[in-house]
Amino acid sequence: MTFKSALRGALALGLIASAQLAFAHALPKVQQPGPGATVSAPHEASIVFGEALEPTFSSMLVTDAHGTQVNTAKSVVDTNDKKHMSVALGTLAPGVYKVQWTAVAADGHRTQGHYNFTVK
Repeated sequence: MTFKSALRGALALGLIASAQLAFAHALPKVQQPGPGATVSAPHEASIVFGEALEPTFSSMLVTDAHGTQVNTAKSVVDTNDKKHMSVALGTLAPGVYKVQWTAVAADGHRTQGHYNFTVK
């Protein structure tokens, strides 16, 4: 094997490794209630992410159509499954609600987003 071939191989492996790290963001995989869903009043909102979360910096907030917070406690990351974050909800009246989330992966990458669901 020549030096150039070895160098090309090392560069290729480096690119593959860096591409995998670039995709190591905590993104939602399963949301309950789901985006756009119409449901009976849930007692909890939860999200399962594709990566483990850093609990100190990850959070969820649920608000009504007027922007008033309706979660009854701070969100929590499950200590047994760090990909699962949830927040307790009070009794929700019919209407549209927004879930806002911030997820910081264990590797430090931060993502955030929001979606709506409707209570019938």
